[in-house]
Parts: sequence; C-alpha cells; structure tokens
Amino acid sequence: MLSEAAPGKVHIVHGDILTYKMEKAFPKHLKKNWEDEPPNIHIIGNLPFSVSTPLIIKWLENVSKKDGPFIYGRTQMTLTFQKEVAERLTANPGGKQRSRLSIMSQHLCTVENCFVIPGQAFVPKPEVDVAVVHFTPLVQPKIQQPFELVEKVVKSVFQFRRKYCFRGIGTLFPESGRLKRTEELMMTANVDPTLRPFQLSMSQFRNLCNTYRKMCDEDPSLFVYNYRQELRQKKKMRTLLESTSQLEQTEEENQL
Repeated sequence: MLSEAAPGKVHIVHGDILTYKMEKAFPKHLKKNWEDEPPNIHIIGNLPFSVSTPLIIKWLENVSKKDGPFIYGRTQMTLTFQKEVAERLTANPGGKQRSRLSIMSQHLCTVENCFVIPGQAFVPKPEVDVAVVHFTPLVQPKIQQPFELVEKVVKSVFQFRRKYCFRGIGTLFPESGRLKRTEELMMTANVDPTLRPFQLSMSQFRNLCNTYRKMCDEDPSLFVYNYRQELRQKKKMRTLLESTSQLEQTEEENQL
C-alpha cells in the first residue's frame, strides 16, 4: 500500500533487518567522508522490542568499523525503544539506568532522548511507553579501541552492577592470578575499585579499556579468556567428581 501511494518514491524490501545488507541499500553518490557532515541518509525505525537491543548493538559495531549503513559516512538514526531502554541509552554517570548500553552508545554517538510516545498511541497497545532516540555518530569515538575489546570490558564491569566495580573487572582475568591482575588494571587506569559500575565516567571506562589493551598486547591469551566458560567448566568438573564419588561409594557398598 505504501509503494502504491507513492509510486517511484518508496521501495519496500521484505526481509530480516538483523541480516539485511544495508551497505547496498543507498546510491553511492550519497557517500561522504567520515569527517564531513552526515550524509543525506537517515535510518528511521519503529523497532520491535524483541530485536531493539541486539539491533542497536549491531549498528553500533557498524559505526565503530565504519561499515554496513555507515560506509556512506556518519549516517544518522532515529529509532524507537521501550522507554526503559531509551533511558539506559542516554543515562549519565550515577544515574540508576546507567548500563552497558549507555557506554556502548555514548562513546560512539551523540545520543538524544527526543520524546516519549504513550503506549495508547499504538495498536495493539503495548504495556509500556515508547521513546524516540536520535543517534549521530561521532567523528572520533570517546574510547579509541576495537569494538570487541570495549564491549568485553564494559560487559565485565556491569556483570555485577550492584557490587564494587572491582568485582566485575576481575572477570576479565583467569582465576589464577585474578586478584593481582585486577589490582594492576585498576591502579594503572586510576579507577577507584570501590565505585559501583553505574558511577564510572566515560573517561574512566576509556582508561580501563586502554590499560586492558596494553595487558592483552603483553599476554594475548587474556583477550580470548572467557569467565563464563571457566564457570561452566568448573561446574562440569564438579558434576563429574560427584558422579565418580557416588559410583565408588556404590561399589564399596556392593562389596560389603
């Protein structure tokens, strides 16, 4: 119906936005240098709640790598999110909504919470209100490290958001030597270990990422270390030991 109402002006593509190749969606003549003003391209979307977070993380990674829809330059985005998610995207240090999304979006973009749309404006009506958020990619990111490294550090810090940041940062390191390396990272980055994750400023996250990068350069095995995988392996080992112990106990009882 939209394409029929505006013949030659609207092109409808049926597909999955999470896999659609947006780098092929626009004419090449619209492309601008990254340092220039944003191109005459604008991503506007009323995002389903179920895909809004993975989609914005995907597009933020595209911003970081200047690929996808950002091969055309600093393409702007105006998107809808559940109100609570929008508050996380725009939260300042110390705010109760400060989260991983706050850091990942604000270190790459200027993020503005434009206005709220009440749920009753939609059909069917959602149980929550919706907020419109505007993103303009920055010429220079506030943390100049690879996206994967920044995401790993930020995820680790917010893994225990109610505890001191020292606890989450410790999950960047294997259990063997964890305390020493965590202390080294915090001291070198000049970050107070008793701060809560939501209290950390962007400059403190930048210091943490820069210091962690140096530690990874010295010991490349650090970056591939996965805290949750270590926990799974320990749980698997405990289960195996318990099963072995029970089997030995049963054999002893049978011998009696």
